[in-house]
Amino acid sequence: MVSNPATSPATGAPLKLGEQRVDWRRIFFIFLGIGAFYLFYVLPIFSPAVDPAGKAFPLSREGQLALGLFLMAGIWWVFEVVPIGVTSIMIGVVQAMFSIRPAKEAFGDFMDPSVLFILGSLMLGLAFTKTGLTKRMAFKMLGIVGENTRTILLGTYLVIVLLTFVMAHTAVAATVFPLLMLIMSLYAEEDRPTRFGKALFIGMAYAAGAGSICTLLGAARGPAAFGLYEEFTGQTLSFLQLSVALMPFGLITTFIIWFLLAFVFFRPEKSRIPGVKERVAEMAAQLGLITPQEIFVLLCTAAVVVVLAIQNFVPALKELNRSVPMLVVGLLFFLTRIFTVEDLEKRIPWNIVLLFSGAMSIGFCLWKTGAAQWMAVKWLVLFQHAHWIIFVLAIAAFVLILTNFIMNVAAIACSLPVALVIAQYLHVNPELVLWASLAMAGLPFLLLIGAAPNAIAYQSKQFTPGEFLLVGILPTIIVLLMVALFAVTYWPLVGIPPLVK
Repeated sequence: MVSNPATSPATGAPLKLGEQRVDWRRIFFIFLGIGAFYLFYVLPIFSPAVDPAGKAFPLSREGQLALGLFLMAGIWWVFEVVPIGVTSIMIGVVQAMFSIRPAKEAFGDFMDPSVLFILGSLMLGLAFTKTGLTKRMAFKMLGIVGENTRTILLGTYLVIVLLTFVMAHTAVAATVFPLLMLIMSLYAEEDRPTRFGKALFIGMAYAAGAGSICTLLGAARGPAAFGLYEEFTGQTLSFLQLSVALMPFGLITTFIIWFLLAFVFFRPEKSRIPGVKERVAEMAAQLGLITPQEIFVLLCTAAVVVVLAIQNFVPALKELNRSVPMLVVGLLFFLTRIFTVEDLEKRIPWNIVLLFSGAMSIGFCLWKTGAAQWMAVKWLVLFQHAHWIIFVLAIAAFVLILTNFIMNVAAIACSLPVALVIAQYLHVNPELVLWASLAMAGLPFLLLIGAAPNAIAYQSKQFTPGEFLLVGILPTIIVLLMVALFAVTYWPLVGIPPLVK
């Protein structure tokens, strides 16, 4: 996190202009990132990657520079040497400066439909806050879960998971974020980080990811992976098969997250929020009856959920980009004066929008220069003669690491085709490869750029990118081990054996 040394360490008095201490840590990480990029700039081109079928994947000069930029951006994002949105701008600038990709492509990704979907999700969440729906939801939930802080954490996680069963995890995170901010205000009046706040918002991001793997509606990665799987195997899978395979995985992950955050990493300072039921009942009574504006926002939200839910089953809607329904309701909120221009200027977190703009740009950069495919082949061929469980864990680990840096759809697109080819040589069930990959693609617990809920949670200012990374290491190891456990226990029980003839 960028420090702001505004006082003297000796006296505590404010420092005068020109007396600020030099932040050597920040300078070190600035130059570490630049050095990582420079190293890939001066090194000779790496050797091609070759898959088991003999197909070569050469790494172009642009692809090698993309790998260097990938490392530089990761270092700057994790250690927040500049605002995370500024790092995103740097990604586009470096691509154009060093001819990695044309400026039109590099900066064009900043307005990719996925970024606009995130913007629409943020506007939907803002509408809930402005109309008072967030308060109603928060009061209802707190009335059920009671005063115990750990129970409140578990209740919020389960609400988030249930919502992701029927709507995209980005939209869920944007919707519940104001609700969690309200809960935080009841917990601590001062606007400062707390252990409870860290558990609440980091848990929000993790629970949104865990819930998103449970159905096809939680994220776009599922339909994309199904398409690749059908292309390579000729087999068609169903909505129900995904839920049978991955819903237990997602639910177990949610309870593990709760235990780690509430009992290990961030034990709440208070065991209870005294008098919360009485305060909630009093505040709920002040809200009065539901207003026409609230009803309108609820209807708009329901319409978006229905369109996104039936999109895969209605041919006329299949080509409709998922950002369109989100932006349509955003426009309706302006037309009906639920939003004003001040909301657009001051209440939309543009730093977060820029963060995902840069994430999309570096993701497409790695994909289109061939760097991501090169990494996938280089890594997975190391395990082409390994035991099947080692091979499956290698796939899971690669997808898990890659999805922390680039779009999970891109991570699946880069790794799954290679993995399915190698699986044939090892007689590994391709369906097992698919479920392991999809599970890991939804659980980026390390970096803010891994998923939109991570970045939305960061708006709370309860944690730093470095804290998010450190806390995410143990859950990441645990979910990898869960892949191995599911591969030898649960998945064979539901008709997914590890090996096929």
